[in-house]
This record gives sequence, C-alpha cells and structure tokens, in this order.
Amino acid sequence: MELFVQNIINGLTIGAFYALVALGYTMVYGVLKLINFAHGDLFMWGAYLGWAGLSLVALLGLKQGVWALIPVVILVMATLALLGALIERAAYRPLRSAGRLPPIVSALGAAFILESLARNIFGASYKTYPGWAEVTGSITVVGGVTVGVMQIIALIASLLLMAILYLFVNYTQVGTAMRAVSLDHDTARLMGIDVNRIITLVFLIGPALGGAAGLMVAVRYGSFDFTLGWTFGLKAFIAAILGGIGNIPGAMLGGMILGAVESLGAGYISPQWKDVIAYVLLVVILLARPTGLLGERVAEKL
Repeated sequence: MELFVQNIINGLTIGAFYALVALGYTMVYGVLKLINFAHGDLFMWGAYLGWAGLSLVALLGLKQGVWALIPVVILVMATLALLGALIERAAYRPLRSAGRLPPIVSALGAAFILESLARNIFGASYKTYPGWAEVTGSITVVGGVTVGVMQIIALIASLLLMAILYLFVNYTQVGTAMRAVSLDHDTARLMGIDVNRIITLVFLIGPALGGAAGLMVAVRYGSFDFTLGWTFGLKAFIAAILGGIGNIPGAMLGGMILGAVESLGAGYISPQWKDVIAYVLLVVILLARPTGLLGERVAEKL
C-alpha cells in the first residue's frame, strides 16, 4: 500500500508538469486548430533560463532557497511569453490562410531553431541546478511514504497556475472572448472581438506556463539537457490528446492521468516500460474515444 501511495504522489507531481505544458498545446489548438510543435522547446528554454537565473543568484552570493525561485520564475515566464508572441507573429500569422501544411512545417522549423540555439549557446552537456540544499529535503507523510519539499512546492505552484488559468478563461471578459474565438473567428470579429489580439494573448499565456513548468521540472530533477523539450513535450502532447485537444480541463486531467499511470508502471513493472505504457494508454483512449476523455465531436465547416 505504501508503494502505491508513493507512486500516486510522484505521478501526480509529474502529471501536474505534463498538464501545465499540455495547456499550451491545447490553447493554441483551440484558437488556431494548429499543433504548436515549438511549444516543447519553449518549455526547454524555461529550464535553461531558470538555470541561468539561479546560477546568477548563486554567483552573486545571494540567499538561495524558495524565495529565490519567485523572481526567477516571474522573469522566465515573462521572457518566454514575449518569445511565444514573437514566434506567433513571425512564423504563424503570415501563414494563417495558407492551408494546414505550411503552418505545421513552420512550427517544426521554429522548434528546430529553438533546440539548435539552446545546444549552441549552452552546450550539449547536462546542466545541474546549483545549491538547493534548503529545499531538497523530504517529509515523511505516513509509514514509509516520503514527499520532497521541492515536490510539494512544485505541485502546489502547478495546481495554482492551472486554477488561475481556468478561472481566467471561464469567468473574465477576455476569457469569454478567447472561447468565442475558439468557436469561430469570423463570428467573433462580427461581435467586435480583436481576433489577432486574442491569439497573441494565447501565445503569451501558453509559453509562460510552459516556461514555469520547465524551470520546476529542472529544479525537481536537478539536471537536464537540450533534448528536454522533445522528450517532455511529446509526453505533454500525449496528455493533451488524452484529455481532448482544445479542452483546458481535459489537458489538466490528461496530464494527471498520464503522470499517475507512468509512475505506477515504473513502480510495479519497470522504469524502462513507462514510455511504452504511456503510448499504449494513448492508443487505447483514442480507440475507445477518438476525441479524448473530455473532448467533444465537432462538425467541420466546409
């Protein structure tokens, strides 16, 4: 029983990270019907920028710990929000009416550029987050079940960010405009909504959440390299599909389910099989419900 509880706690933590990144995929798909393949690499840049910020904190001899994370997280989110908006403006907006294939190719190109820049600027070797003795302890919950302090902080922060996004989208005027744009661009324009501004806002929010997740994942595991965006981004994309691509609660649910299933598979079978389990779960869900767990079948306009 202790092993089961431990795996569930670990799974929910990694699932929260998957969900944060999956939100970026699902929001862009909701408003543009486009898979933003560069999103995973924006997440990876969050890890690198966080590493650079926290390394600077250590270099200046400032006090490290939880409070050092807050300004660094804010700077990382702001930087990646601007980078996401820039990518939308330069790589996606000019191709918005060019059909489905050109934007996908452009998204892949943006992803390769971001990954190559990270490798060339920071190097191909693994980066290790500096000096986290103050927040790397653990707490015994019950029996032999332990939860790391950083794990608790990351889980709470991830859930808080998701809750804020959910409330923003569902209970604000701008959130209503976002939902209107996701349904129909032309009708939204007739209602006086600035569609370009809403799409830019989506590209601000998604990368900001992905950047926060990248920093927290790197702090949680201690080290990373430039392939983090591909490996983790792919899992987050699976989570978005599991929950129902384009559905914000679905992305959250899909991330949590994928994290829990992976953790249980690694604990009871083998860590080597967790990726296989994730892809098998994806196939099973798509066979049983092609639109995802919370997705709805929508008639396509001709």
